[in-house]
Amino acid sequence: MPLDARVRRFLDKLAASGAAGTLTLSVAERRRSLEQLLSFGGPAKPVASAAERSIAGPKAALGLRIYTPAAAAEGQALPGLVYFHGGGFVAGSLDTHDGICRALTEASGCRLISVDYRLAPEHPFPAAIDDGLTAISWVTQHAGELGVDPDRIGVCGDSAGATLAAVLCQMLAAASGPRLKCQVLLCPIMDYAAQSESRRSLARGYLVDDETLEHDLRYYLAGGVERADPRVSPLRSVDLRGLPPSCVHTAEYDPLRDEGAAYAARLQEAGVESTYRCHPGMIHLFYGLGAIIPYADTAFGLVGADIRSLLAK
Repeated sequence: MPLDARVRRFLDKLAASGAAGTLTLSVAERRRSLEQLLSFGGPAKPVASAAERSIAGPKAALGLRIYTPAAAAEGQALPGLVYFHGGGFVAGSLDTHDGICRALTEASGCRLISVDYRLAPEHPFPAAIDDGLTAISWVTQHAGELGVDPDRIGVCGDSAGATLAAVLCQMLAAASGPRLKCQVLLCPIMDYAAQSESRRSLARGYLVDDETLEHDLRYYLAGGVERADPRVSPLRSVDLRGLPPSCVHTAEYDPLRDEGAAYAARLQEAGVESTYRCHPGMIHLFYGLGAIIPYADTAFGLVGADIRSLLAK
């Protein structure tokens, strides 16, 4: 379908602002840019609580924010969802994605644990992976303390956070690690080493582009690490068997659309239960721009229903 009219107006204003190309931004400017962008998230969804927690990480304390849905009964064991924010591994935080986490908490009925994993360039690859493994392990070991059903724990992420979630699922499956109930990927970056048709046809003017990806990879990848490494580009993994039931959401006008669709197809080929949804007329990160794009609420309803369905099985 055509680009959503509200999305079109937003992109036109963004183009008219004369914003500098991402490649010219410093890391600090890249971080401020994402903060400003996600300020268009709209009113935050009310939740019962959003509690801060600090746990021991691989190198330093690792921050978590634990969300409880408003309808949760006191003492009720809820499904758990470990969440990794987007931002290209160089930007994003518990605060920038607070609105997204609240919406996911309410839509899914889960107790959501958002992970403040370390970012590059201060902490390049594989720091985010190490933190993610630590967080998942900690949540599974402390499920009772968190009020989480240990048999219903899933993982979720958006954009680069979805990349991280997919990598972690692959690593845990290969190592017979904690068994996750599901993985939910929102507009994931699945292959940093390829140029899909959607990357080519939507190369400019749709919020995220090759400049954004190149900027972030410049800081994220340590020396000697190839972008085709499956720990960077999970679509490149040879074996996807044994992964948890999955749901992949993409946007029709997102350059990353095709690699998300390809990952969902490969999961099905590997015998993994997989659902794929492409949101018509939408762009990358549309779900975080609810004040501009009202469809975000509809999308959260669909994502929440998918999560509920996967965790109920």
